[in-house]
Amino acid sequence: MQRRNFLTRLAGTAGLLTTGGMTSVLQARNLHEGLARLRDQPPLDAVRDEEAWNRVRQAYTVSRTVINLNNGGVSPQPLVVQDAVDRFYRYSNEAPSYYMWRVLDMGREPLRRQLADFAGCSPDELAIHRNTTEALATAIFGIPLKKGDEVVLTKQDYPNMINAWKQRELRDGIKLVWINLALPSDNEAALAKSYTDAFTNKTKVVHVTHMINWTGQVLPAARICEEARQRGILSVVDGAHTFAHIDYRIPDLKPDYFGTSLHKWMCAPFGTGLLYVKKDKINDLWPLFGTNDPKSDDIRKFESLGTRSFANEQAIAQALDFHLAIGGELKEQRLRYLKDYWAEQVKDLPRVRFNTPLHPDFSCALANVTIDGLDPNEFGNRLFNEYKIHTTTVNWEQIHGVRVTPHVYTSLRDLDLLVEAIKKMAT
Repeated sequence: MQRRNFLTRLAGTAGLLTTGGMTSVLQARNLHEGLARLRDQPPLDAVRDEEAWNRVRQAYTVSRTVINLNNGGVSPQPLVVQDAVDRFYRYSNEAPSYYMWRVLDMGREPLRRQLADFAGCSPDELAIHRNTTEALATAIFGIPLKKGDEVVLTKQDYPNMINAWKQRELRDGIKLVWINLALPSDNEAALAKSYTDAFTNKTKVVHVTHMINWTGQVLPAARICEEARQRGILSVVDGAHTFAHIDYRIPDLKPDYFGTSLHKWMCAPFGTGLLYVKKDKINDLWPLFGTNDPKSDDIRKFESLGTRSFANEQAIAQALDFHLAIGGELKEQRLRYLKDYWAEQVKDLPRVRFNTPLHPDFSCALANVTIDGLDPNEFGNRLFNEYKIHTTTVNWEQIHGVRVTPHVYTSLRDLDLLVEAIKKMAT
């Protein structure tokens, strides 16, 4: 229903896409027709309809000189979102203290309700933040812990989160219990057991990265969180790389705390994110920034951030609409199709190895590939210098390779060039 409603609004509101003129009308019509084609086909056909996806691609301002296969770190915004940011920003500048604080700020509660509806939680469990780091730092620094309490985490977690926990270790004397996961893995039971084997009667928190940013490995977060809950252990889930990438709702993962960035897979404005705190955990969680009632059970106590970009925040709604127009399930299937499209063509080459499980339950768009005998830095540099393919080089905790991350606007022609490059370097 949400997807159908967006298509109806898009058809009647061509100006959503650009600032105005005939170009905006044509772009809106083009996108509407493409999305309608996707909607009216069986999913397996829609995933492979390159004409329809090319119309989606045209809704972005895709570089003509660089093939961007590093969408995992930050994703571009479609034109509808870029124009909303520009419109809100210019509006704010007409009289900032009035239009920004008294007008645009009134949009936060409707936006909170929209995001909560999409995330599958209560609006009273969701705070609007600027990125995953800010959201999860709120949980990491806010959970009451005392000297000797144990926190279970892995060597493969995101560095900002690791550093935050290390700071608590230095400051409060907690004990960090480290897991070094055997990756890649498509064994859910073994992955979950890596965590549960580390639990003791002193374990108070487990930190779970739903998708490891280095490799795209998906971990069984729901199973780990449930095991933790049965033992009275709190769970913190890093959802930076799965929210609006894999089709799920936050409560499906059973976390007590969850953070993500909306400027990744949702294609929202840069510097937007959210924090989820289970309702019965809000009262005990200290805010990262001072507020008038830090022991309140109001989720808004976590939003005392000072002045932030109201234009960026309000334009999240346009990004969410765009995501819903494609549909979460279809988007996930398309992203996995793109990964499989190039990976299947190179995985059997003698020198090519994947640091990512290719099983559909354990990965989606993001994959890490290496070529034996070729330094990952040289691999990444050659991709860019010789083919203008932008990726990310990874050298972290026994993970060495290049991370490749397409998005919905990525064309098969782009991936064909990637395949050509890998074959040339691997033979």
